[in-house]
Order: sequence, then structure tokens, then C-alpha cells
Amino acid sequence: MANFDEKTRVTQVVRPVAGEEGDDNRTDCLVTIYTKEPTLLGKRFVLDESPTRVGRGTDNHIVLDSDSVSRRHAQFEAKGKSWTVMDLGSTNGTYCNDEQVHREIVLRNGDRVKIGSTIFKFLSGADVEAQYHEEIYRLTIVDGLTQVHNKRYLYEALERELIRGRRHNRNLAVLMFDIDHFKRINDLHGHLAGDFVLKELARLVQSRIRRDEVFARYGGEEFCIILPETTLEGAVELGERLRQQVHDHTFVFQQDRIKVTISVGCAVLSDTDRNAGELLKRADERLYEAKNSGRNRVCY
Repeated sequence: MANFDEKTRVTQVVRPVAGEEGDDNRTDCLVTIYTKEPTLLGKRFVLDESPTRVGRGTDNHIVLDSDSVSRRHAQFEAKGKSWTVMDLGSTNGTYCNDEQVHREIVLRNGDRVKIGSTIFKFLSGADVEAQYHEEIYRLTIVDGLTQVHNKRYLYEALERELIRGRRHNRNLAVLMFDIDHFKRINDLHGHLAGDFVLKELARLVQSRIRRDEVFARYGGEEFCIILPETTLEGAVELGERLRQQVHDHTFVFQQDRIKVTISVGCAVLSDTDRNAGELLKRADERLYEAKNSGRNRVCY
């Protein structure tokens, strides 16, 4: 099994769950599914105070230490048996399921609320405890920002496909790509725009691949696709199609049009590959060849 250089950190519950309190034994809560503050990942915030305020200031119920978060950024408030989210005039806005919150929004179970670079998932109902544990499991295999698989899952899936490909003498290919000049996008448009580009790119690619193909965020702005029963020619064709679609796509964040291109590297399973890491390494080498030879191209 491959060694993974990224780990999911799960911290303690903010308050103990009081299952016997409230209507229908409900303990509605927020779970942090994406954050740039490692100690917050997987943390549960029980909504037992109304309103529950979120912001950079230490007087908030939930404190997010980030320049993209206002001192008093947003609040969650109980309205009958429901919870709502409201932006408090923040600089960078509050988002629910990627839509900016302009007024008070009634939350539904499973809604994702983004405040700065942190994404919370709202859990509600009589089975919140089970939902919470399911969400913690998801954090081990799914990237919270893009909602595609993560590096850990990628390695495990590729090891399985490698064994299957050799046993049945089937082709196996890998695409690796990343966003060209991603740091420039963050510098020019801000890190929230960078997060938007990552999510929009993932959505675009996810809609273009087959169900048996595994798409994962490899790390940062780098992604990978496992292509079972695919030749090098087929991988190159898909890589070129994705490259062109990203090039032609209009990325717009808060009225800013952002030009995005990707560089792509392709590799296929060979007799000398001892594990998934070696196949990925060769795809990664082709990716860097694409970047070093001018970017916005496919190398194999």
C-alpha cells in the first residue's frame, strides 16, 4: 500500500450531543468539511444557541482566523423548527451551495455553507449522529472543496485497477493535469476566486468522464483521472478534449472573468510498473514536460 502524504484530521466535538433535547431528539449541527485551518477539519458545531454567529472576531460563537472572513461575517438563526443562514454585510460574502446569500436562507439537510475558505455542511434530523459519522468517513475519501475523490482514494483505486489490468491483460491509463499559473490567479483575483476555479474545473471535468473512470484531486491545483481499459491513444484523445474544453470555458467569479488553461500528462501501465506510485510518477513527469514546453498542452 502506498504511503500518503496527506491525512484527514478529525477533532473533538465542540459540545456533547444531547440526544434527548429538542423536538424529535434533533441536534442540528455544522460539520467542517473543508478548511485551511487543519484543526477545524471534521469538527462539529452543535447549533444550540440562536443566533450562532461566525466571524474572525473572538466574540463569535465560531471563530475563523482568516483574512477572507469579516469580524462578524454571518449568523445561523432558529426559525421555528428550521435554521436559517444570513450574511452580516461581510466583505467577501456568504455562500450556500455555491450561491451567494443575499437574504436570509432556510437551510435544508446537507446544505453546504461557505464562509471565507471554510465550508460547513448542515446536518439536521433525528439521525444527525449517524449522518455525522458518515460525513467523517467521507472526509477520508472525498475532497471537501471540489467534492471529487482525494489522493488517498486515488491510490487505493489505482492499486485495484493495476491488479485487475494485469490479471486480465487489460489496458490501463492515467491522466494527470493541473491549472496553469494558478498562483497568478490567486494573486490577481484572490484565494476565494482560486477556490471557485478549482470547484468549477472539477465540475466541468466530472461531467465529461465515464462512470467507471476515477477522478480525484491529487493535491493543490493538480488532478488525476484513472482510465481503465484505455490505450495511450485514448488517454491522449481525452486529455486533448478536456484541455480544449477548459480553454473554451468561461470562468466568472463575482463579475471577474478568469482565463484558465491546463497542462496534461498521460501514461499507461507497463510491465515494469511495480505499484500505482510508479505509474503516477511517469504521468507526473509528462505533466511537467507539458508545463516546461509552454503549458496548455498534452504530453505523453
